[in-house]
Amino acid sequence: MDVIEGRGPSPVLVYRLAQRLPDTSLTVALMSGGREHFGWGMDRYMQANIYDALSTNTRMTGNFVPGKAPKFPLYPRPKSKPEEGKAGKVKATVASIYNRFAQRR
Repeated sequence: MDVIEGRGPSPVLVYRLAQRLPDTSLTVALMSGGREHFGWGMDRYMQANIYDALSTNTRMTGNFVPGKAPKFPLYPRPKSKPEEGKAGKVKATVASIYNRFAQRR
């Protein structure tokens, strides 16, 4: 309520602080599509890609009987929600982020 009445931090300060959040923060996760993205930063995506590359390399270079090569599952990643709107991008507002934080699971 303080921000609405003009007694809170300036919107520019809040925006600058939000830009500096780490990519593994809950706020960034909610803007990326939901709580399942929480903790998934660039390093975690890179590790999942390396795991998949090693699995593919093992399958391609292994000495298996033709047609009997094992199928390695991909590393599980969070699913992205379908994007809404004509532009194809969902706008995240402060109210929507607050509502997502306020939800009890």
